[in-house]
Amino acid sequence: MVLKRTVWVYAILSALLFSLRSPVWPEEYKKSDREWVKGLLQIVASDVQRHYYDPNLHGVDWEALVRRADDNIEKASSINDAISEIAAVLDSLNDSHTFFIPSPRAYVHDYGFDMKMIDSHCYVIRVEPGSDAQKKGLKLGDEITAVNKHRVSRSAYWRLKYMYEVLQPQTALGLTLKDDAGSDRELTVSAKDEPSSHIRYVWPGGINHLLRDIDRENDLMRVRYFSKGKNLLAAKMPGIVYSPLEADRILGRMRKHKAVVLDLRGTPGAPETLSRLLGGLFETDLKVYDRIGRRSVQSVTVSGRRHHAFMGKLAVLIDSNSMSYSEVFARVVQLQRRGFIIGDHTAGRVMEAKDYTHKTYVDALVLFGTSISVADLRMTDGKSLEHVGVEPDVQVLPTAADLANGRDPAMAKAARLLGVTVTPEEAGAMFPYKGSTEH
Repeated sequence: MVLKRTVWVYAILSALLFSLRSPVWPEEYKKSDREWVKGLLQIVASDVQRHYYDPNLHGVDWEALVRRADDNIEKASSINDAISEIAAVLDSLNDSHTFFIPSPRAYVHDYGFDMKMIDSHCYVIRVEPGSDAQKKGLKLGDEITAVNKHRVSRSAYWRLKYMYEVLQPQTALGLTLKDDAGSDRELTVSAKDEPSSHIRYVWPGGINHLLRDIDRENDLMRVRYFSKGKNLLAAKMPGIVYSPLEADRILGRMRKHKAVVLDLRGTPGAPETLSRLLGGLFETDLKVYDRIGRRSVQSVTVSGRRHHAFMGKLAVLIDSNSMSYSEVFARVVQLQRRGFIIGDHTAGRVMEAKDYTHKTYVDALVLFGTSISVADLRMTDGKSLEHVGVEPDVQVLPTAADLANGRDPAMAKAARLLGVTVTPEEAGAMFPYKGSTEH
């Protein structure tokens, strides 16, 4: 199960510039620890009041919530529990992009598997070879109904990942799996603890680690292609975060084909690349959304590329992990009837946010902060995608057997709609797993 920040540069730079090592929380929860966490709470609460896009905070009694969190921090039995109180206050806003960013940890917990919501079910989509999960018999296509007795659902999915991978990593996870007969079975998988690579970025000598990790991240984020002559190009885009030059290269490659499938499954995004790529699908300028900020409403448009636009057939693949500006991209294509939207319902995590970071001391200089939504985005139909997401034009959901056997029925369906025959088996082999880019 993997969850990292969508902006990987944040973690590297924060470790490099501010934190040569993460604090190791003591087992004893002392008065000084309580006061320290209470100080974090006040800073975070102030950031929200100053920067949140809705100055009324959706009608939440913010001061009362902060006072209650302060009381709970006083009663907490550990620093982990105390810091979770800060996260709980932010969660009361029910905003996908407003959350607490704790300081980097000294160790990374790798549970040895990835999971994903497919419709209303949660399936295992990857098992790390040699992991405890594999040794215990966890397989591709297994359905997970609960993690540590917490039921898994669309609404609970992101909170569970945030809890167990960011706030309170565990040495092991208790999984409840549903077998083919519909009965539950329990499985406990141990995490592999490794020293965080961020902690090794020290001067001198650490820069080589930094450069190697940057190269790896760049490789993971690189667009991958599969083509069938001039009739079809499939482009796997791990994240819509590309320079204008790279965006133009993508569009240039698209223009050489009659039909294109853009695979935005598991993809977040960035507004700059959205503007460049989306504009390349239209000849004329196009309004995308209204940006509802704290003090103003701004109309956001993209510039059409005139005779440089790609005007061939288009399909866009989405899934439950497609979020943020990839959802905006898909919804614009849908509203403009520019192409087919195929796959699963998206995450519904669409806000414009900024990170507000701060320095503090424990046994070392560390960084913490808050991601805060500074704007809501209203599409041209007058609706926000937050907590709504994008419903595909054609729903195609892989089955447990598809996952277990490496088949990709959504990609195969997209190709057929564009007039090209691709089998689910061929589609499943287009883009083999290279690593996680979900931060």
